Amino acid sequence: MKEAPVRLRAFFIGIVFVVFFCGFTSYNNVKLLNSPLAGGHFPLSSFACLLFVLAAINPFFSMMRRSWRLRLHEILLIWSMVTVATGIAYTGLMRTFIINITTPAWLKTTAGNLGQALTPLLPASLFPSEPGMIGDLYRGLEGGIDMSWWEVLYRIPWAAWTVPMLWWALFIVLVYTAMVGMVGVFSHQWIENEKMNFPLLRVPEILCDEAERGSLAGFFLHRYFLVGISLPFFLHFLNGLHTYFPQIPQIPTLILAQPYVPKEGLFSGFYKLKIYIYPAFIGFAFLASKQVSFSLWSFFLLGGLLPGLLELFGWRLPAAALGTTFGPVISKVEEMQMVGAFAMFFIFILWLARDHLKLLFRSILTGKEIIDEYHGFMRPRPALLLLLVGLSGMILWLTLCGMDLAATVSFLGISFMLQLVASRLICQGGLPYFTLVLAPSDGFLAFLDTRLIAPTSLYFGIIIQKLTFLDLRESLMPSLFHSSKLSDGSNPRNRFLWGILLAIAVGLAVSFISMLALYYKFGINILPDEWAVETTRRVHENVGHLLNHPEEPKTWSMIFTVVGGIVMAILALGYHLFIWWPVHPIGYLVTYSSAMQILWFGFFIGWLCNILVLRYGGVSLFREVRRLFIGLVVGDMVMAVVWLTVGLFTPISYHVLPL
Repeated sequence: MKEAPVRLRAFFIGIVFVVFFCGFTSYNNVKLLNSPLAGGHFPLSSFACLLFVLAAINPFFSMMRRSWRLRLHEILLIWSMVTVATGIAYTGLMRTFIINITTPAWLKTTAGNLGQALTPLLPASLFPSEPGMIGDLYRGLEGGIDMSWWEVLYRIPWAAWTVPMLWWALFIVLVYTAMVGMVGVFSHQWIENEKMNFPLLRVPEILCDEAERGSLAGFFLHRYFLVGISLPFFLHFLNGLHTYFPQIPQIPTLILAQPYVPKEGLFSGFYKLKIYIYPAFIGFAFLASKQVSFSLWSFFLLGGLLPGLLELFGWRLPAAALGTTFGPVISKVEEMQMVGAFAMFFIFILWLARDHLKLLFRSILTGKEIIDEYHGFMRPRPALLLLLVGLSGMILWLTLCGMDLAATVSFLGISFMLQLVASRLICQGGLPYFTLVLAPSDGFLAFLDTRLIAPTSLYFGIIIQKLTFLDLRESLMPSLFHSSKLSDGSNPRNRFLWGILLAIAVGLAVSFISMLALYYKFGINILPDEWAVETTRRVHENVGHLLNHPEEPKTWSMIFTVVGGIVMAILALGYHLFIWWPVHPIGYLVTYSSAMQILWFGFFIGWLCNILVLRYGGVSLFREVRRLFIGLVVGDMVMAVVWLTVGLFTPISYHVLPL
């Protein structure tokens, strides 16, 4: 049966949600320190919209006229629009964007020599530097706290922001164009040819499908779902009350292994191990493939054994062996394995897609559409052209800004390689939260003498990676892959794509205005977001250190990079060639990710439950028990919405999820 067409009302409702959440995210996340509205790849804002549509909008439309009800793909479109837009509003871009482009001017006033050395390397038109403008941004407008938001918007020096924002908007649009194109190129391969599981989409898909069939109330009243949802209700109700009334006891959701693990010896790598107990993470792990969920937690634990093994063999590698890096969490040279692992897995992705890519390039050469039936929100052929346009535009933009052509091409190639591999990991692994260990630049710095890189290319490339390619906690590309999967079966499919593109454009504009207004009203240095300020400034300071103290190629970093590539090649070949192969290679990619410190125990429990249910109950019991684990996810998210609402009216807030 052909799906009913997506109507304009879905666009309108989606844009209303996008404007509201993008406008409110900065104040909620930064000023109130409330639960992040767009935290992770299963955003609270998207779930709140889904809940509101299912519980309020559709029942209201049914009362007016049943044909007005939002249909399956219309609700999924709203979910997708909110997801892609709200990620831009915070960590995905805006959390450090304004801070990043104004830090050079700030350094001139607080770190004179460093600022004077770095500022001439950057195009003046892209980095605001007028002292009064920067002072108001970091200290806040005089009397800004007492102004209304409209007064703050009126007082912002928009004329001074116009030129840099037009240039940066062009670059960001080119980046997002390339990302949309890359998603279009690989969507058909992942969805149809590889039949890839998307565990994070199972909850919205199942809830929307039940609503479409008119059985949502029965689903919510099923005994397994009620058991599942009651557990997080009780847990977070009690712990939330404890936050406001400390005399009420709480149930610990964090257990430290430190008292039980020796600081030296074989298990020294587990000295700082943490056990987080959160129902939603268990639910996501249960919904993922059991081979994938097993690999994620088991490789994380195996990675914890490596420091102890190195110590047993008498290898104590100094911190200096790592050199200067720009990765979010890298701290030891053995973590450089991930450079080789990501590169090798990227090659594995291309090899799996070789037949699909051959057809795609043949269609480009012949000018004919060879892939008639496609999956995803756009055809692969125009998607490839879109990817090439985006990449070409970025290369031109960066070279005009002073970067060398070779450095530009290499940097963009590595950046998009990491984006594609990380998107595969998030979408196939069902990771609601993920952090890169390494930055794209770390691979270059390990193998090259930094004196071979022009100062402008080095500095500008580092800034660009911090802006758009480094923080994957709320990254656009995984959300685009999820949206592409949800669009499958919609009618017409290009209408789904236009909704996504519209959400990105509106989200960019509203998010920038909202964050700029927040900074001018309160001041960057006064707002409680030290992480954004300190990590951004550290990036600029590290570049200054590299320019003043060049580093040669690092032997141990290169050795571990090669080791990582070899290990990933063995894992990928074993997975592809042997049916009995027990682990999935993507597990190796999260060995040192700080996200797995939070997720590993939940994935262990979810995997164990998945194994036991399938072994002793079969597929029929699995489908029934699945309601319980969906209840765990829904319960956590509902309680997060409840306590976020409470946090709007109280000086402190309770965070349901540690994201």
